[in-house]
Amino acid sequence: MATELPLRTETKNVSYYAETTGEYQKTQCVLDISVPKDAQKDIQNLPVLVWFHGGGLTAGSKEIPKHLRNTNIILVGVGYRLAPKAKFPEFLEDTAAALAWTFANIEHYGGNPKQIYIGGCSAGAYLAAMIGLDSRWLKPHNIEPSRLAGLVLLTGQMTTHFHVRKMLNYPQQEYFPVIDENAPLHYISKNSPPILMVLGDRKLDMPVRVQENEFMAASLRAMKHPRVEFYEIKGYDHAGIGKALEAFQHIAKFITEIKQ
Repeated sequence: MATELPLRTETKNVSYYAETTGEYQKTQCVLDISVPKDAQKDIQNLPVLVWFHGGGLTAGSKEIPKHLRNTNIILVGVGYRLAPKAKFPEFLEDTAAALAWTFANIEHYGGNPKQIYIGGCSAGAYLAAMIGLDSRWLKPHNIEPSRLAGLVLLTGQMTTHFHVRKMLNYPQQEYFPVIDENAPLHYISKNSPPILMVLGDRKLDMPVRVQENEFMAASLRAMKHPRVEFYEIKGYDHAGIGKALEAFQHIAKFITEIKQ
């Protein structure tokens, strides 16, 4: 007999900008909030995961990870503007604005603003890493990345994202490792928030994706970063790891352990 998931309260299509410019920003820049049904009994005490979807910065839509619905984590699924309609750096500005909205409002849903995590899959992990490591994106909202409880990065690109390079007309070929101001790796330090990286099989995930995350984890450890975790899950390709139960078990464990 299948185990029933605990009841959750869903709030859909909340705008995270006070004002929007144009119909596309109005319809795209919204978020969903999924709260365990009994959250109000433990008001302001539940951890929160703000989740950015994948899709190469050109596709996808906001999502609430189904494998985390059986946890006591408040889940925030964010929509953001996509290329080619969006121009660089609008998707980064959107994800920062969504996070700022969460800091300002999540207490009303039973969330603890001192326990906010950000993460995502693939392009979403790239966006989470950028706004969680590079302070310039949250600066307009008077938020420092140090306020984050942690980053959960599921098969994200830690060098400069291939589509960012395409949009900005980089001269290098696709798999040349560019680590500049548009790369999460450019901003790592021992003072970065706690970081979890989960990847697929290096023989099946995107080329070099596992290795660049492994290099980032090794670099953080060499810097004496206090909490960095890296997992490569055998047997999963890039698309598969984004749906793998084991990947989200690592995420739930990471958040639960830090909360304690």
